[in-house]
Amino acid sequence: MKVASYIKGKWLEKGTEKDLISAVTNQPIAKMVEADIDYKSALEYAREVGGSKLREMTIHERAFKIKFLGQYLMERKEKYYKISTHTGATRADSWIDIEGGILTAFGISSKSRRELSDLPWHVEGDTERLSRKGSFMGQHICVPKHGAAVHINAFNFPVWGMLEKLAPAIIAGMPVIVKPSPVGSYLAWEVFKDMVESEILPEGTIQFIAADKPGDLLDHLKSQDSVAFTGSALTGQKLKTHPNIIANNVQFNLEADSLNCSILGEDITPDMEEFDIFIKEVAREMTVKTGQKCTAIRRTIVPEHLEDEVIKALKTRLEKTTIGDPGQKETRMGPLASSLQAERFEEQLQQLSEITETVYISNDELNGAFTNPRVLVCHQPMQVDEVHRLEAFGPMTTVMPYKNTQEAIDIANKANGSLVGSLFTADDELAHKVTMGCAPYHGRFMVINRNSADESTGHGSPIASLVHGGPGHAGGGEELGGARAVLHNMQRIALQGSPTTLRNIVKQHIKGAETQESEKHPFQKYFEELEIGEAMTTEKRTVTEKDIEEFAELSGDHFYAHTDPKAAARSLFGKIVAHGYFVLSATAGLFVDPVEGPVMLNYGLENLRFVAPVFPGDTIQAKLILKRKNVRQQKKDDKFPFGVVYWDVEVTNQDNALVAEYTILTLMKRKNKLDIDEV
Repeated sequence: MKVASYIKGKWLEKGTEKDLISAVTNQPIAKMVEADIDYKSALEYAREVGGSKLREMTIHERAFKIKFLGQYLMERKEKYYKISTHTGATRADSWIDIEGGILTAFGISSKSRRELSDLPWHVEGDTERLSRKGSFMGQHICVPKHGAAVHINAFNFPVWGMLEKLAPAIIAGMPVIVKPSPVGSYLAWEVFKDMVESEILPEGTIQFIAADKPGDLLDHLKSQDSVAFTGSALTGQKLKTHPNIIANNVQFNLEADSLNCSILGEDITPDMEEFDIFIKEVAREMTVKTGQKCTAIRRTIVPEHLEDEVIKALKTRLEKTTIGDPGQKETRMGPLASSLQAERFEEQLQQLSEITETVYISNDELNGAFTNPRVLVCHQPMQVDEVHRLEAFGPMTTVMPYKNTQEAIDIANKANGSLVGSLFTADDELAHKVTMGCAPYHGRFMVINRNSADESTGHGSPIASLVHGGPGHAGGGEELGGARAVLHNMQRIALQGSPTTLRNIVKQHIKGAETQESEKHPFQKYFEELEIGEAMTTEKRTVTEKDIEEFAELSGDHFYAHTDPKAAARSLFGKIVAHGYFVLSATAGLFVDPVEGPVMLNYGLENLRFVAPVFPGDTIQAKLILKRKNVRQQKKDDKFPFGVVYWDVEVTNQDNALVAEYTILTLMKRKNKLDIDEV
């Protein structure tokens, strides 16, 4: 296997060759070919070829590309598993990296199609009224940058690390240049090779660098480019302060390894379920991926009276850890990623041994990249600063006793920022105190008790829909978070102008913009025939006392403001008022067309507000305005291809005063089905 760079649509298979070593056999598993790369040209190709193609597509079309790519990779997962064993990963470890990475891409694709505009850009939030009469408005939108996203990934998750960055960047409209760590790069390369062979992504949107260091790549970055780095804090800070990155204010997202913690609440006793759950989680975080996770529990914070009990329980559990060839089913922990990583781990442990006590190390005789789990104790964690700064990247944790809950919070925060902290407690008031005390210092905080433990994703599992990153020592960056991950890669801009002008710019209805009355009922039009801003003004309906009485009987809503004249006279309204939901129902009766047509069903409503009362004798009228449209992929079980249409509904009374407003969603048939060729 030759791990080569893929630059400007070609594999560069000539250059200096370097052996890539299996962590299991300590023998060469592949060769990395370091070619002479013209990084300036590669960046220009990404911006001009890949970027221009992505920007022609809508966000949803780009998200579909990621979905189809994920399906393509999932079909080939077994060969990735075979290769992954050479990184030292067991099947369970590899699942986190391989299928976890693909599922993360799926998740971001799905959230983007649900939450972001089906346009090349995203129209974000509501308009801001900037003038008294509403003729001057503001609207935020997020647009694709005209640059390239450079991703420099760590060795511990060759697949997940690549896909969790690549998916949101592509959906945002940014071409990607991937630079994996040489350690395990053969696995990243195999997945990347399949991405190229799939031909799902347009040419120029992805490139791959096979090299120890990325040459002068950073020298050629411009203000529209971005860098996302995962790795050591020291290397990340060095890259972040690169003169060209500073000079051009290049966006730089840093996710660094951190000394994450897990706290055992002072309410817990050894006979409680939460105690066993805590021990299991700490031991698991020590041994999964051989402790080579940026989210692993490095600091185990426990009540001082339970220190011995915790250490004893950890020893008992760790003794059951079978260390060996990760390709064997009985193996629970494989080697570190390389012999070099094993040497570094031992050096880091040696430094920690000077400020801690080693209370557990397994008796296995190991060599090469294999190592033993270790449990250390720091008896004075508030006085020993180094234990909160020095990380040994492998299967270890340091037990830190605390006297009271406030001290536990202080110990947790002494690492000056982490990716994740966790708390195991059965007391929700204690959970509130600890969470609020720790929140400013941690990117994610997991609280576990017996009610959530069975379905918990675990302390160390980043989730596609939740942000991943942390302050301070953890890098101060932020990744993932569903659709947020896409918006991180886009430029947010505040537009100002008249409602109609803004509507014509962003291609989505803006409140107050001019509308065009539809020549026929819009529910009789197919999805493709509907145009943004077209409207239908309904007939009028006068609300009677009988309407209100009958609605109360039918709905069972006999609230005094609708049914008791004396009580209503003392109410905010001063007299009987129609139910808000009657107004909503009556409005539907005004705009719904009973004749069969392309409209399939009411899919829901959003942002409902009853802004003024409707009294008996008032006459209401509705205006239906097409706000935006989203194409939906036709699935096997769907009878028809369809899309989701968002309609703004404005309900007014006889004085043309607004009484209710909301957005209704309808499913509308499409004339044409959607397939992979369309996106």
